[in-house]
Amino acid sequence: MAKRQPEGGQDPVVQRIRLRYAKRGPMRFTSHRDFARAFERALLRANVPIAYSQGFTPHPKVSYASAAPTGVASEAEYLEIGLRAVVDPDDLRAALDAALSPGLDVIEAVQSPLNGGGSLADRIDASAWHIELPGITPESAEAAVRAFLDAGEVLVERLTKQGKRVFDTRAAVVRLELLEASSGPGDVPSGVTEAPCAILDLVVRQGTPTVRPDDVLSGLRVVADLEPPVPPRATRLAQGVLTAQGEFVDPLAADRPAAVVGASSLV
Repeated sequence: MAKRQPEGGQDPVVQRIRLRYAKRGPMRFTSHRDFARAFERALLRANVPIAYSQGFTPHPKVSYASAAPTGVASEAEYLEIGLRAVVDPDDLRAALDAALSPGLDVIEAVQSPLNGGGSLADRIDASAWHIELPGITPESAEAAVRAFLDAGEVLVERLTKQGKRVFDTRAAVVRLELLEASSGPGDVPSGVTEAPCAILDLVVRQGTPTVRPDDVLSGLRVVADLEPPVPPRATRLAQGVLTAQGEFVDPLAADRPAAVVGASSLV
């Protein structure tokens, strides 16, 4: 599919929009590369005046922040786009949401400063997760959590692009707790029919390498031989800067609300 872009030199970026989107249901198996392709197609279908990079092979001005791993759901994914014409952020959100497949849902769009204000990555240093463990009793999960938290370090191995790496998962974990299934609507297992099902509340600092939910599960297996009989399901609930009080600062908070003067509609 040919990219809808200006001939010759590219128009400058006149507006930056930051988006929060979700990966839900079967769409959690969408890889970051597949989502990027789907998002570029959605930009075309929604007639978004996306800006392009300079050079022989111009690319849409889209930058992603800390994308979730393939196979996990998320309510808090973020990206930024540069536009060559000013649009209304609410119209943009609705148009992109309609152009994406169900389960890839655009939740919010806010305008960000053209210059300054820092990048999205500067506003994210931690993430919060719920991890469902079908077939694991709360008692077994609680014992494994205690063993993990009591350990000075919990080394796990992961295959990366640079080869196998061994790193400490314990140092990145800020909070790891067992949740009661009845403590809130977000705590109900997502389509899990196996009983029992333990649910973990996890908060991790994002460093290098980033500690993911599967790394923490590997750590629980190391310290307590905890092994769910069916694949666990992880959902990212939040990202942002973690305060000393353990609360998240929303990455879009500094840009909200954003008044747009003379914006055009994407229709």
